[in-house]
Amino acid sequence: MTDVQQDGRVALVTGGSRGIGAAVSRLLAARGMRVAVNYRSSQDEAEAVVASIESAGGRALAVRADVRDESAVRAMVEQVRDALGEVEVLVHNALIPYAITSFEDLSWDELGGKLEQEMRAAFLVTKAVVPGMTAAGYGRIVFLGTVLSRIPRERMITLGTSKAALSQFARYVAQELGPRGITVNVVSPGPVDDTSHAHLFSQEHKQRQAALTALGRIASPDDVARAVAFYAGDDSGFITGTTAPVNGGMAMD
Repeated sequence: MTDVQQDGRVALVTGGSRGIGAAVSRLLAARGMRVAVNYRSSQDEAEAVVASIESAGGRALAVRADVRDESAVRAMVEQVRDALGEVEVLVHNALIPYAITSFEDLSWDELGGKLEQEMRAAFLVTKAVVPGMTAAGYGRIVFLGTVLSRIPRERMITLGTSKAALSQFARYVAQELGPRGITVNVVSPGPVDDTSHAHLFSQEHKQRQAALTALGRIASPDDVARAVAFYAGDDSGFITGTTAPVNGGMAMD
């Protein structure tokens, strides 16, 4: 039933060429959506994701844009509209670079820069798709957060702080856009393997993180993609302004 309901919807996945974004792109396509796979520099990987979707019978398009650049974001959304149709589902997954450092060694440029760029990207991509969603009376917006917004971890202050701001932004946008038929939610993973930053942490570190979860392992991109796909589909139509903690029980409400 869910696949039938989602058939033909147009999804834009920022940072869709690798890791969580690639897993989300493939899953949404498998559930019947036409998927725009955004990338900034990894064209070959984005095109490989598109090829894998098309080989499975789906429809996809690779679209280049730096999501911190307003003109590039506008051009990207226009390109998607022309090729696939109006964006009805936005999954904002693009990872904005950040410093991994202690507070003692942290500069304001590192913290303030991450905050500014994180929020700027979320603001720009949301602004670009909301008019089309409003006209249609339908929309799904999913932001990727992190468990670090709730559970501090050594040297991750820039990421945790900026994603906490993103989560609150999502609630305000959800409140305002709800009457238009647009839902806004956050998927907040714990540690995830096979992502662009996974190589920065040793196997011993990953094992320690896994030991902190009730399920005894860290997430895979597919684990996160399934939560995103729920929020991106019609089954979540009466859920907005929430955060899904995809962390294996590392943090429990």
